[in-house]
Amino acid sequence: MSEVIVEVKGKKYIVKTDRRYTETDEWALLENGRIRVGISDYAQKELKDIVSVELPEVGRVVRKGEELGIIDSIKASSSYYAPVSGRIVEVNEELSTTPELLNKDPYGAGWIIVIEPSNPKEYEELYTPEKYSEKIRSGKQH
Repeated sequence: MSEVIVEVKGKKYIVKTDRRYTETDEWALLENGRIRVGISDYAQKELKDIVSVELPEVGRVVRKGEELGIIDSIKASSSYYAPVSGRIVEVNEELSTTPELLNKDPYGAGWIIVIEPSNPKEYEELYTPEKYSEKIRSGKQH
């Protein structure tokens, strides 16, 4: 799994090159026709110590850009959004008791949901790792 390190003002952020990204700092990884979703290293570092995650229900049908839940940290509360339209087929229940997985392993054990996409083209419309790296460097917040 390759990655690039984006450095901004002395801070380093990991961007995995095997997935796509959103304007609002979620990542989307295509796996066997389904899309695993989490928040980027940049997002978790901006939030700092995450203390709780509101998880959506399995079976919920969502639209691209729809709010899925709230992530609470000691610094702030932040919504997270669906990168694609579809049906939620899995949620990471482990985050209910161990929300800090989002900080410790945002691209692995800290995944949030899996979506069965209703429009596979939406995945292709997401930011490439290169474009997302540019977004981080530019300092543009959503």
